[in-house]
Amino acid sequence: MSETSRDGVLVTGAGTGFGLATALRLAARGFEVFATVPDPAQTDAVHAAAAQAGVSVHVLRLDVTDAESVASAVAAAVERTGGLYAVVNNAGLGLRGFFEDLADAEIRRLFDVNVFGSLAVTRAALPHFRRARRGRVVFVSSAGGRIGAMSLSGYCAAKFAIEGLAESLALEVAPLGISVSLVEPGLVMTPHFTVNRGRARAALDPAGPYYRWFVRHEAMVDEVLRARRIVPQDVARTIERALTARRPRLRYVVGTGARLMVGLKRCLPDQVFARLYEAQVVRMVTRPRRSDETERVPARLGMERND
Repeated sequence: MSETSRDGVLVTGAGTGFGLATALRLAARGFEVFATVPDPAQTDAVHAAAAQAGVSVHVLRLDVTDAESVASAVAAAVERTGGLYAVVNNAGLGLRGFFEDLADAEIRRLFDVNVFGSLAVTRAALPHFRRARRGRVVFVSSAGGRIGAMSLSGYCAAKFAIEGLAESLALEVAPLGISVSLVEPGLVMTPHFTVNRGRARAALDPAGPYYRWFVRHEAMVDEVLRARRIVPQDVARTIERALTARRPRLRYVVGTGARLMVGLKRCLPDQVFARLYEAQVVRMVTRPRRSDETERVPARLGMERND
């Protein structure tokens, strides 16, 4: 793709974090970017960020759980560009908590946004890609789509679903000139992983059976975030590669830690990897309580959108 291309790219969940960084980077690269947000109140902030970056983007409202909203946003992008080159499925929710603490409604909401939302946007774009005999689909997945983790059973389940969908879809549409890529970050310094972590309501109940373990696991996540300096721009750079590579890969892992863990998971027998994870994480989380140990998490709860 040339540096001056005005191919249209629709990015979901572009209000903050990965989505906003991606929208700005792609606009700087020369794409005509449709930065979508579920809440129109985010529009001014996105335009302000674009102006500060010296680029221009179109901001569209798109709620990935609303079929009419999806159809309207994709149609608007197609009408503006005469076609659409790519969609970046970034919109998503976080949900942290041990499995027994996850309410059915929380899990369904998670899948509605993270799985069925991405499915809906992709399905709306595919007819336009087929007609053009070209197009690219990017799913922002996670290292948690390759590796299960404590306190992330619901989230990992949704990301594993996206991995299976993308891998199968890639086989179906490759003969049509359409590529599918998964971008798999580890922990990144965004609101999605910091203030808006999306903790399950029951996980914050001090009387719950997993509360002490949950508190410790959250503290471990905070330590990892402080130690690693991966930022949204790293993810945006990887998404750009997936959209501009002559032969895009199916999977792009972002972050040294994530690449190490995914590599170990791929190379080691399951039992060996499980013992390694147990030694590094499980034992630290489940050890007996010390007399001086404080067990408390901030009272922020609920599921937060990655947009």
